Amino acid sequence: MLLPLTHHKTQVIEVVHITDPIRHLTSADLVGDEVAIWEGERARQTLSLIADLPGSELYRCFVPGWGIRAHSSTDLFFEIAFCFRCHRVRIWGPDVSVEQEGQTFDAEGPTGLELLRLFRSCAPN
Repeated sequence: MLLPLTHHKTQVIEVVHITDPIRHLTSADLVGDEVAIWEGERARQTLSLIADLPGSELYRCFVPGWGIRAHSSTDLFFEIAFCFRCHRVRIWGPDVSVEQEGQTFDAEGPTGLELLRLFRSCAPN
């Protein structure tokens, strides 16, 4: 997956459980419940996992359930909403190119399944 260049500067990732997925079709940002904060090496490993996601065939629903916000210690770099049903992501941020805004990913491959497992491990029981 193509990530903004600022992903190399990321120090903190907020994991977001999306509570109103339909709004993300046209929204200006990511909204949901923050369920985890990943810092340092864990944040870098997660972004590496995301960057390694291969593309996929696009389906149509875009009902994202999970997302991330990538930060430095002071600035928000970008946000990503993931739909594991239709294999689509939406990326927001000041340094996000048009090509990066809407992408596909293989949600059913090993990398996609590992990312979903990480997200689900943050969900409150």
